[in-house]
Amino acid sequence: MTVMTTLWDTLISWLAHGLLAEATWWQILLFTLITTHITISAVTIFLHRAQSHRALELHAIPSHFFRFWLWLGTGMVTKEFVAIHRKHHAKCETIEDPHSPQTRGLKALLLTGVELYRAESKNLETMAKFGHGTPDDWMERNVYSRFTWQGVGLLLILDLALFGAIGLTVWAVQMLWIPVWATGVINGIGHYWGYRNFEVADASTNVTPWGILIGGEELHNNHHTYPTSAKFSVKPFEFDIAWGYIRALEMMGLAKVRKTAPQLKLGAIKPQADAKTLEAIIANRYEVMAKYAKELRTACAVELQHLKEQGAKNSVRLADLKLAKRWLHRDDEKIPEAVRSQLASAVSDSPKLAKLVAMREELRQLWTRTNVSAEQLVVDLQAWCKKAEASGIVALEQFSMKLRAAHA
Repeated sequence: MTVMTTLWDTLISWLAHGLLAEATWWQILLFTLITTHITISAVTIFLHRAQSHRALELHAIPSHFFRFWLWLGTGMVTKEFVAIHRKHHAKCETIEDPHSPQTRGLKALLLTGVELYRAESKNLETMAKFGHGTPDDWMERNVYSRFTWQGVGLLLILDLALFGAIGLTVWAVQMLWIPVWATGVINGIGHYWGYRNFEVADASTNVTPWGILIGGEELHNNHHTYPTSAKFSVKPFEFDIAWGYIRALEMMGLAKVRKTAPQLKLGAIKPQADAKTLEAIIANRYEVMAKYAKELRTACAVELQHLKEQGAKNSVRLADLKLAKRWLHRDDEKIPEAVRSQLASAVSDSPKLAKLVAMREELRQLWTRTNVSAEQLVVDLQAWCKKAEASGIVALEQFSMKLRAAHA
């Protein structure tokens, strides 16, 4: 009885004061940040890139570690996350999308994102259709999927044992990390606000060019453009911290990258575009259109500078060109109705802009038309290049020659 009493008193003391009761506030903060960063890394590397998109294969050691850590830090079930995320990509920005701010509103995603996730996790059709290929071993069936809240409960006990009463605050932050940053910010803001490198069909955006705090998930437009890429950064100024972890795992023989985003390769300029040129352009169409968008923005900037140098007092024309610089490189269906008349005015006043916009749409038709043979598309590409090089617009001529130099 005395021994049991002593053990009980010791446990109560640990929970009240903690094994690390002498830890300073910054040490507790550092512990919290490190543990939440491991959690977000587990989500992006294991749940997202490896399981949902099969962008990489993980060795059993990191795979089992991530599963155990996610059981402690989130209570999420692998199959549920994978099924919901795959459905998000398959039904993106439609009413069937489990978490789109375009259909449900940004406020709903920020405030009730967890509820939306939980509701979809109970959809048996979603689980059956999109949840295939996820772990189904003894641990998954009898521990991780069966006792979801016990994992986070164990983490609470560990936090209290380490820090005492302040451990409850540490635990609360750990529990809120994924709902706030992943569910709210990425699923919400990542489809509402930010910059776009590529004109994909959905509204995905890159929240910032530095994917650190949320493990690279900040580069959401890049991910939606190349969903099966293990690396989310594509521009020289972008940084994906999880990609660094993946490369480290790969060098240790604990991971194998299956796919990364394609890159447009340029060789010798061919006399005329051929089937291989068409193949390379279609395979790298997002990058091709991103480069074309740069030419359009440059043309708008030049027009604006000319007006300013001439001392133009036509504020309407200046405003129209500023809007043109922002929107003309976008697909027509992505341009807001409210600015269409001003864009039309800017284009009508500039033959060069009008030509660039028209040629952009003609180029895009090389991969948007599904009822045309490959042979005809090669002929159309050759005609596009000839027209571009005869346009008298230097940017178009140079762009055409780059296309003729493209190869798969």
